[in-house]
Amino acid sequence: MNHTELEEGSRLALDFSKLQKIAATGSEVVPVVVQDATDGEVLILAYVNQQALEHSLRERVATFWSTSRNELWIKGATSGDTLELVEARVNCEQNSLLFKVKPVGKGACHTRDSAGATRKGCYYRELDGEGLLRPSSLG
Repeated sequence: MNHTELEEGSRLALDFSKLQKIAATGSEVVPVVVQDATDGEVLILAYVNQQALEHSLRERVATFWSTSRNELWIKGATSGDTLELVEARVNCEQNSLLFKVKPVGKGACHTRDSAGATRKGCYYRELDGEGLLRPSSLG
């Protein structure tokens, strides 16, 4: 399946091996849910290592560890669509984080809608009762 089909198609193709792939890299990371601090919308799910977390807290900009490129990923470094870190929370078992952010720019997702605009977040499709994807009714 190519990127266009994956990012815009209606066929469900979840990558159930994602965590195995991350484990195979030897990266010591935890998942971080990124949420708009203003309206509560979940924008993205990413991963942070110690370096990314420290950078996020110090610079107050959401920074992640790219598990595919095995490098620090400062969100918006190339697009200009940064995520200002408002608050960082840790869950009860200390195995995941929640970043509450203020989006600065056009959106948080790397994909674009049919008009060519950057999407606000990555959760722009919903799964219907038939197992197919369709544009989210919430926007």
